[in-house]
Amino acid sequence: MDLMQLLGIGKATFSHGVHPPEYKKGTGSSKIRRLSFSPEMILPLAQHFGAPSLPVVHEGQEVVRGEVLAEADGFMSVPLHSPATGVIRKIGLMPTARGPKTESIVLKLHAGVSQEVLYGAPQNIADMTPEALIDAVRNTGMVGLGGASFPTHAKMRIPEDQRVDTVLVNGCECEPYLTTDHRVMMEYSMDLLTGIEVAMKATGAARAIIGIEDNKPDAIEALLKACPADGNVTVGVMKTKYPQGAEKMMIKALLNREVPSGDYPAAVGVSVYNVATLTQLGALLPQCQGLIERVVTITGPGIKKPGNYLVALGTPLRFVLENLGFHGDADHLIMGGPMMGASVASLDVPITKGISGILVLTDEAKSKQTPRKVWPCIRCAYCVRACPVHLNPSELGMLAAKRQYQTMEEKFNLNDCFECGCCTYVCPSAIPLVQYFRIAKAINRENRERVA
Repeated sequence: MDLMQLLGIGKATFSHGVHPPEYKKGTGSSKIRRLSFSPEMILPLAQHFGAPSLPVVHEGQEVVRGEVLAEADGFMSVPLHSPATGVIRKIGLMPTARGPKTESIVLKLHAGVSQEVLYGAPQNIADMTPEALIDAVRNTGMVGLGGASFPTHAKMRIPEDQRVDTVLVNGCECEPYLTTDHRVMMEYSMDLLTGIEVAMKATGAARAIIGIEDNKPDAIEALLKACPADGNVTVGVMKTKYPQGAEKMMIKALLNREVPSGDYPAAVGVSVYNVATLTQLGALLPQCQGLIERVVTITGPGIKKPGNYLVALGTPLRFVLENLGFHGDADHLIMGGPMMGASVASLDVPITKGISGILVLTDEAKSKQTPRKVWPCIRCAYCVRACPVHLNPSELGMLAAKRQYQTMEEKFNLNDCFECGCCTYVCPSAIPLVQYFRIAKAINRENRERVA
């Protein structure tokens, strides 16, 4: 009898979705290890949704680990902190994982210097008002570490006409290969609970539910033991299915609430956070420190030392891979997981706040990922049965082929698609549907900006 049967816990889920191979065994059981510091780090000023940070340092300036390098530029922005002690070598355009070069701070580390965090001081977060707590969250530079990189303080500031009763904590980690959240829940459970308390107080929620897929029984057991006895924080066990970790899917599975089309979780009384985000907040806020490193899953058949590594932000990808036994080129790499991740253009791009995984392929593995010949849609409806938000990807795909992008948005709810890739995964005709939808959204955004 498994843990969930012993405890009498049900397994929540949503309709539709897919079941890709997990590929998690190699790293799910390995403890988090710290990666060594790179001699030079590249820190893009745009590592989050919203306005890029504004530099407050200059070339040639000495900085210490944890010091603020750039301040927030408006509400939808966060500060950037130094991941190491060194000197500012350059402020200028540098390559990023997104493709185009962007304004960045290049930090050269001092050799032989202790890399202790020298900024920060203890603060009593229990005495803070919700408003002060949200400001403190912003000062950490925290954004969603699950990949969206949305400023966390902005998510915590609930609109005046809405009320949040539940904080959902996303520990599903449904993307194949990735196991950072799994290990964070196992190794930093008390920091996670501190972060949950922060989110509940900031949003006014009376309870929190940690959603975990049933393929992580050790994490479920660890958090069941760690949760407070008052019952305000509980564990919700969910069936293993992709994309179970999408916030709308979690809300439906655990609370049976549906977020209206075009709206946000707060509209149905919910605020959703990734476990890594709240764990970092739980560690940083009591010390009044900033986000300078994160856990990254580095795995795949093309890496000799796969595992979960604590990596300083700004560490060049080339340095990471050379230290872990990779001898290939950029076209073997995916930033993130295989379903929603993106290939990189260069090995010289840095690790940023939103990168939770690096998937390293071999020539053999890459050949299996090579796009097959695209055939016409046979109207099998596999994509319709797979779509977790109940769209008609087949119809949307045919409209995209005719470049009727506006119709896709106005009549077929294109913007409800969160690009999970389920439709592309199941399509027997190998139609790259999710890529079509990304192009359609980008063109519609450009057209709106042109009109404005």
